[in-house]
Amino acid sequence: QVQLVESGGGLVKPGGTLRLSCAASGLTLNEYAVGWFRQAPGKEREGLSCISGPEGSTYYSGSVKGRVTLSRDNAKNMVYLQMNSLEPEDTAVYYCAAREFPIPTMNGYEYHSWGQGTQVTVSS
Repeated sequence: QVQLVESGGGLVKPGGTLRLSCAASGLTLNEYAVGWFRQAPGKEREGLSCISGPEGSTYYSGSVKGRVTLSRDNAKNMVYLQMNSLEPEDTAVYYCAAREFPIPTMNGYEYHSWGQGTQVTVSS
């Protein structure tokens, strides 16, 4: 059974940093594309970053490029999203997701397994 579990969210002040983690069981993350997404209240889900399967190439959306870094630890079967210079507009529930193919995409509908999400709140 495939399971993704996010952690690392919380309350942070503007300008602060967080590192989100995504732990996987039932699949080997470096064989699949993995993406990070977020959804704020009243807004559509937004793709933030993704990583390709074995190759490990990373991609970022324009809204977070330069402020976030996606990384993968193959030994731990985990993916991380380091977020810097957080702004109130970054407040959302953040999700990791795995795609059945190694080619990544920012389209969430292309992903078949999702975590339960972790809340990130940026507020002073």
